[in-house]
Amino acid sequence: MDVTELDEALRRSGVPAGYYWIEGVHEPAPTPPDFLYLRRMPDGAWETGAYERGAHRPISAHPTEQAACAHLLSLLR
Repeated sequence: MDVTELDEALRRSGVPAGYYWIEGVHEPAPTPPDFLYLRRMPDGAWETGAYERGAHRPISAHPTEQAACAHLLSLLR
């Protein structure tokens, strides 16, 4: 699963748009005050985490996009 497929799966599952943010694919505006996120890091790894009170708080780093997508999906289901 890639980030586009993840976004589609979350929408189909009825996860509210403001609960998650996927870099470059699903970036709600205005930005919700807190949400779970998935983003690519400068070193090429992927990070899942929680954005709370104006700060990104990493939960896990992943070597592949597929692993990061699976993790975010498990957090939101």
